[in-house]
This record gives sequence, structure tokens and C-alpha cells, in this order.
Amino acid sequence: MAQEGGPPFLFSLFTFLFMLSSLCDCHPHSAGFMRSMAAARAVSNHTTRKFSDIATEVAGYADVAKQIIDLAVFGAAQNRSYRRLADFTDAIGNRVSGSHNLEMAIKYMYNAMTQDGLDVHLEPVKIPHWVRGKESAEMIAPRAKSLAILGLGSSVGTPPEGIEAEVLVVQSFEELKRRASEAMGRIVVFNQPFVSYGETVAYRAYGASEAAKEGALATLIRSITPFSINSPHTGWQDYQAGVKRIPSACITVEDAELMWRMAQRGQKIVVRLTMGAKTLPDADSFNTVVEITGWQHPEQVVLLSGHLDSWDVGQGAMDDGGGAMISWEALSLIKDLGLRPRRTLRTVLWTAEEQGGVGAQQYYNLHKVNMSNFDLVMESDLGTFTPVALQFTGSDAARKVMAEVVKLLFPINTTKLEAHGEGTDISPWMQAGVPGNEGASSQFLTQILPATCFYRCLPVSLSSQ
Repeated sequence: MAQEGGPPFLFSLFTFLFMLSSLCDCHPHSAGFMRSMAAARAVSNHTTRKFSDIATEVAGYADVAKQIIDLAVFGAAQNRSYRRLADFTDAIGNRVSGSHNLEMAIKYMYNAMTQDGLDVHLEPVKIPHWVRGKESAEMIAPRAKSLAILGLGSSVGTPPEGIEAEVLVVQSFEELKRRASEAMGRIVVFNQPFVSYGETVAYRAYGASEAAKEGALATLIRSITPFSINSPHTGWQDYQAGVKRIPSACITVEDAELMWRMAQRGQKIVVRLTMGAKTLPDADSFNTVVEITGWQHPEQVVLLSGHLDSWDVGQGAMDDGGGAMISWEALSLIKDLGLRPRRTLRTVLWTAEEQGGVGAQQYYNLHKVNMSNFDLVMESDLGTFTPVALQFTGSDAARKVMAEVVKLLFPINTTKLEAHGEGTDISPWMQAGVPGNEGASSQFLTQILPATCFYRCLPVSLSSQ
């Protein structure tokens, strides 16, 4: 987490500037209204408009953009999101799906945002309830060594006495298939090289079922990360229908490499694995919804989001407490400045994202009947550092419009437009055919300030109708 005084939560204004310039207008009481409306009146209300007209309209929000930047960076809201996040994580801690802590977190945020003067309500959902239990692993041959592990979400446990078996180390699914006869009755260790999270995470998601097909007793999977300091990473894994469910856990990069080297020397490796994981009946929970109603098109929605749940082995500050606070902060900035959005601005704090976007899928199922009213959907779930770019997926014409939008972010040095946008909780909307963009890109190995956005009916959504 960035230190107090730095710019870790500039995405809150990045988010709002993007929304303001693209989908809403200032209420007459706001300081940039006259200039914004003058620009807007110059723009045709037809569905198809000249790009120069759209660029003029977007540029008309520069004064309002400056107000938001000044408030968030230099004014009373400076470091507010950081303080909110610190208070939240200190009070609640980790928030795994189905846990008492998650329900405490939902109540905490409901009360905090209500006290902030926002309109908040809860929408019920059913979510998975997986419990880790006690777990351990030890290499007992060719030498004794304790292995740091983290069981993967939804994994079954071992028998109480654990599993002790010889290890087969492979580097890919293809190698596992080639050596299928060696997998029977063994613990399969996947030592797959890290390519990218999106590609390499397949081993965590499907490794257990692929190994079980070949008769393996359990799987240990190299953590999905380019760097490790003896630190295993957890995450969700998916059992394939009709395939025996076997225990699955992540191990450190160092231990996976160690066993790979031993295997290459022809040494026999034996591991004892004990996991007390179990899955309980689905739990009752909520998506937390807060909004500012639009003054002209209240039925049309610009949606921001982050998820409240986390894994149970940390505080959930980066994943995704920061994204939740960022999405709340965007509405706070609007409220504090007395701005009135043209369309309704809605923040949703999802539940059970780590289990595969469960809360978000149920929200989509409930609201997809009104999909035409969702102009933009954004998600913050890739980190909370300095924003550097807007990632966008859409037509060439829409990309030109987005290039004008990011110009408003020049004061915070975020004017780069990149390709591609995605997000677990908003993926149902993307799969339904809504184009997407993602605000902020990765800086070296860290995904910095993401906001995945979906844009509909460009350039109509940029019009002043």
C-alpha cells in the first residue's frame, strides 16, 4: 500500500472524470456548468455526430475536472480513501466468502456510506462458504523440509491422517499427458513457468481435475506469480464435472523449483500433505449498492464497482478493499462538490468475487432486463497505485472519443490510451456484447489502478441529450 501523502487513490477522480466527461453533465449549481453547457449546445443531438463536436463537448468539462482534482489531491479529500481503507481493514480484517467477517464488512460499509450522506441499499445473494481448516505439507524424501502451502478455494480436504505419496513434477498440462502413466497414485506438482496471470492461472484453476484424470491423489501448484519470497498464493480452483475431486494447494516458486531440480536429477521425492478444507452450505449475503440519482436521466446508470470479500490469509487491503474505497470515493467527491450527474451514478460493492464473481453474476441476472439503461460499467480490482493509462476495447471511432476523455486527466499525468479491458465482476456484461475499457494500466509487474468500463452506443452516450 502506498504511504500517506502519495497518490494511491487518484483513481477515484480518474473514475469520476471519465464518467463526468462521457456520460453526465453538471447541474447548474456547479462551477463549470456555463462553459460545459455552451460546449454542449454546439453539439448536434443526432445519433451520429462529428468527432470535432464530440471533442469540443468533452473539452468543455475541463473546469469541472480541475475542481475534482484539486479536491482529491490538494483539498479536504486528500488521503481520505487511504484513511477509510485503513480504518476498514483494521476493524474487519479478512473477509472470505460466507464468513462472519464478510457480513460485518457489509454492515460496516452500509453504515459508513449512509453516514456519508449517500443513498445505500442491500441486494440479497447466495454465496459459497468454503473453510480452509488446518493444513500442512512436508517433503520427507530425499530430505526433510517443511513446505509452505495454501489450500485453494473449493478444494476438498485430505483424510485426517493426510496423504503421503511420491511426487511427479511436470511443467505443463502437455507434459502431464505425456507422462500420464507416472501420475497414478502420486501427488502431481505443477512447476509451470509464469507467462502472465491470465494465461498461467489455468494451472491453479484446472490443475486438480487434469491430474485426477490421470489417477493422481493430490496436486501442489506453483503459485501464480513472477516473484516469491517463500510466499504461496491462494485463489479459487474449479473442479470439472464428472472428475474425481482431489485436494489441491499452492506452493512457493522456490519449493516448486527445488522439486523440479531434484526430479531432473532422478531423485525420488515423497511429500506428506494434510488439509482440513471443507465446503459448507451456501450462505446468505448481499451486494452493497450506493448511488446518486441522475437529474435528467435517472433510469440510465453509470456503474462503478469493487468487491468487499477477500481471501482469509491477509487483510484484503489491495484485493479489493482499495477498489471498494475508490468506488465509494468517486461518489463522495461528486457529493462534496455539489455536482449533479445527468445519469444515475451507482457504486456496487460485490460479494464473493474471489469465488468466481458469484455476487456480480446474480446482480447481472437480476438487472440484465434493463441492460439498455446501463451506459457504462467499471470495476476497480487490479491495484491502487498511481494511475498511468486508460485501457479500452471498442471501435476506432470510440477510441478517438476516449482519447479526448483521457486528456482531461493531464493534471495527474494520465493521458495514455491502451488496448484491452476486462474484469471478473463485469464480465457478464462484456459477454453480452457490451464493449469495454479499463482505466489505468500495469506499471512493470504491478497492475495499477484498474477500472474496467463498458461503453454503449458511442457516440450517443457522449451527447448532451
